[in-house]
Amino acid sequence: MAFLNEHMQEVLLTLEGEKMYVETIFREHLNGDEFLYWYSVQGEGGQAVEHSEHWVDQKHVEFWEECIDETFRPHDIKPEVVMIPKKVRDSMK
Repeated sequence: MAFLNEHMQEVLLTLEGEKMYVETIFREHLNGDEFLYWYSVQGEGGQAVEHSEHWVDQKHVEFWEECIDETFRPHDIKPEVVMIPKKVRDSMK
């Protein structure tokens, strides 16, 4: 997480190709374990981070492969309420 924060300018440059409008990572320490949670708003048809040639994305994937438990199956949950002002929503097209 420190790496992403320290290289935020470069990170932000990679988001457009991914059609990633918002990406937030939360950290929780619980009973001696550490958990990371992602929240993102992403458009369709963006480039997958795994296919990016940008060095920041490659470092991100390297971290993922080293630290993320691939046996955990994430869930896409259904949004019940979406609160995005029209001018923001329009800019996300």
